[in-house]
Amino acid sequence: MDGILALAADNLLSPIILFFALGLLAAFAKSDLSIPEAIAKGMSIYLLFAIGFKGGASVADHGIDARLLMSLLVGVILSFALPLIAFALLRVMSRLDVTDAAAVAAHYGSISIVTFVAATSVITSAGLTSEGYMVAVAAAMEAPAILSALWIIARYGKASGEMEDGLMREILLNGSIVLLVGSFLIGWITGDAGMDRIAPFIVAPFQGILCLFLLDMGLVAGRGLRSARGVLTPGLFLFGVVMPPIGALLGLGAGLMLGLSTGGVVLFMTLCASASYIAVPAAMRVALPEANPSVYLTLSLGVTFPFNLTLGIPLYLAVASAVTGG
Repeated sequence: MDGILALAADNLLSPIILFFALGLLAAFAKSDLSIPEAIAKGMSIYLLFAIGFKGGASVADHGIDARLLMSLLVGVILSFALPLIAFALLRVMSRLDVTDAAAVAAHYGSISIVTFVAATSVITSAGLTSEGYMVAVAAAMEAPAILSALWIIARYGKASGEMEDGLMREILLNGSIVLLVGSFLIGWITGDAGMDRIAPFIVAPFQGILCLFLLDMGLVAGRGLRSARGVLTPGLFLFGVVMPPIGALLGLGAGLMLGLSTGGVVLFMTLCASASYIAVPAAMRVALPEANPSVYLTLSLGVTFPFNLTLGIPLYLAVASAVTGG
């Protein structure tokens, strides 16, 4: 137990987490520190491109096998199942109506690609490697949770939860998904030769850009928490920190069942523990326009995202290392 706590404490002191904490503190202190929106957008494009390309190149080196296909299948199943668990918890822990609870639940079955990127950086710093196709698993886990939320509405809510004509387009053509999947495919096609050509651009600068991006995310999350005090009830806050470990446990079981490396298990745990704040909110505006954005955005970005970065990822790494012996 002492070893797990020590490992978690070490990772809390990593630069990416400390820069995120700096952003939070600056926001709570009402500092005028800010990163221009265009620069923040550029950094997010860079990170999606880099992680997607590196994952595709890794798959090209690894090759397609049954474990990759099973990982994709398990990821899709978990993405559909996690909102059902989240919805059940929300109905017990909060007074949200069916529509708001279903909208929140969708966020907790989908994934946060920024949390995934941060976890990738943490395991790399810990000297671990992971299966490159986990990027493909991340992309596959974006949409099923949205369909799960619509099923919840159809089952427990009203007819307003019917799928809109533009919903699938909103999901499949979301910019982050297009860039991530596209970069992954290009990395896969070009393989090691492609990686050698652009490695100076996507390897060496990656950590520094990630630190600046998470500084900005800390500022955004901190300001969101400051302005949403009336929305965030104790029950909702508790849900925001309880649901991630529940998802992580399911990810741990899935990773062990699939025989993933220690790093791969950490990433699967992180995917199952994270909450979307980009793709799913965009889809909810189309599918459930009556749902309250201040509820689901405050929970996913203001509570679960900071929890995963500061405590969750180090804990998932420590648990996975202890269980796998990695």
